[in-house]
Amino acid sequence: MGCLVLLLAFISPRLALFALWLFTNLLSRAFDSWLVPLIGFFVLPWTTLAYAGMWSSSNHVTGFEWLIVIFGFFLDLASYSRGRAYRDA
Repeated sequence: MGCLVLLLAFISPRLALFALWLFTNLLSRAFDSWLVPLIGFFVLPWTTLAYAGMWSSSNHVTGFEWLIVIFGFFLDLASYSRGRAYRDA
């Protein structure tokens, strides 16, 4: 299942989040509420996906795992800035 989610993430992080929600309980274990992953789905999909993935490794996010989550955040920022550059061109 992990390889399939990784392939879906390269196509679309939102598609991977939807597959995680549909086929696993990872999002409900990583987040206390359904509201945070829902907002993450629309606003920060890479960050939400990275946090859920790092949570699954040890049931908490510590140390180096936070760097992966921060990298996901930068991917989200990059996707927003790339969209703005295409729109302004």
